[in-house]
Amino acid sequence: MTHRYPRMIGLAALALLGACDQASDPASARSDEPPLAGASIGGPYRLVNQDGKTVGRDDFAGKYRVVYFGYTYCPDICPVDMGNLGKAMRDLDRSDPALARQVVPVFISVDPARDTPPVLKQYVSAFYPRMVGLTGTDEQIAKVADEFAVYYKRVGDNDENYLVNHSGQAYLMGPSGEPIALVPVDESPEAVEKVLKRWVT
Repeated sequence: MTHRYPRMIGLAALALLGACDQASDPASARSDEPPLAGASIGGPYRLVNQDGKTVGRDDFAGKYRVVYFGYTYCPDICPVDMGNLGKAMRDLDRSDPALARQVVPVFISVDPARDTPPVLKQYVSAFYPRMVGLTGTDEQIAKVADEFAVYYKRVGDNDENYLVNHSGQAYLMGPSGEPIALVPVDESPEAVEKVLKRWVT
């Protein structure tokens, strides 16, 4: 079973601090400041997409991105999370296509040994046609995971049938790659839509 690990201590502290501030100061609850504004999340990267093309952060410039780390062999967590995200995006395609066009869902594999571009292509397209799957070398994935404060660890000695424990947060990143908010992909499509409608302008 793949376990959902808690967010990094810094992110948890940030969320708790925000909740406390809002409880003590009603005006702050109305603030337009994104929850993750100023957080050290994200950074430049060069990875390979599901079509075998090398892409990086700057290739998404001007677009909002929902960035999620997982793997295609994940037996339970990732399919549910990506199903919620994909359904939210399809709903937005119908209800608010202008907003939907501004958002790129990005799935970054933490299992590059098995998640080749063809495998990723089949996986991400099953959830949403515009979802981007990214993979790379072990070193590249380790670097980008560190930039996004994502934990992952392979479990098991079998070279084919192993699991990868990983944290499960999804980040909404802005048009310049800045962190904006956590996206509750583990809750429901409606919860995802609510966050996107709040922060995508």
